[in-house]
Amino acid sequence: MPERGILITFEGLDGSGKTTQMRRLAGRLRSEGRAVLETVEPGGTRIGKQVRRILLDPANHDLTPTAELLLYFACRAQNVEELILPALARGEIVLCDRFTDSTLAYQGCARELGAENVRQLDRVACQGLSPGLTLLLDIDPEASLARARRRNSEDSPEEGRFEEQDMEFFRKVRRAYQEIAAREPERVRVIDGRAAPEAVEQAIWQVVRSHV
Repeated sequence: MPERGILITFEGLDGSGKTTQMRRLAGRLRSEGRAVLETVEPGGTRIGKQVRRILLDPANHDLTPTAELLLYFACRAQNVEELILPALARGEIVLCDRFTDSTLAYQGCARELGAENVRQLDRVACQGLSPGLTLLLDIDPEASLARARRRNSEDSPEEGRFEEQDMEFFRKVRRAYQEIAAREPERVRVIDGRAAPEAVEQAIWQVVRSHV
């Protein structure tokens, strides 16, 4: 039976470079002969992609915070059961763009739904699964929002609902991430997302190499 794999999650504000850096890490791991599964929250699965469209569509102004929270965990539950747990059982390295830390920061803190509500849903949806390592790409909200808006206007205009929030919303998200990192410094490693992409990639590799 293969050794159980490891779940490595990427966290941070939109525009922090998570997606780019996750792809670079996946390529590096594969070049060393490691089996890697890449997935994303929200999304990842066929069903998850349908939920993602609801969550990120700017037309859905009337989506309530509680409904938003439940949709994120519905998407995550599908991802965990369909993709992540089987890959870990096969001994693969799973890289996930966002996981429950995102929900704690965005819905628990910035939407003010409370950390305990998020944790209760996590226990059901994730079946006790938590990341073995989390890479938090830290960047100031102003730069993050500018990057995210530029990306969405060019590539994904149908996914801009969160970029319509005011700056204080994103400041709350960043503070929540920083508090999570302070509580769990062994799991959550903070990476300076303001550096050049090559420097960020190298900083990530220095952390990951001791975990895989």
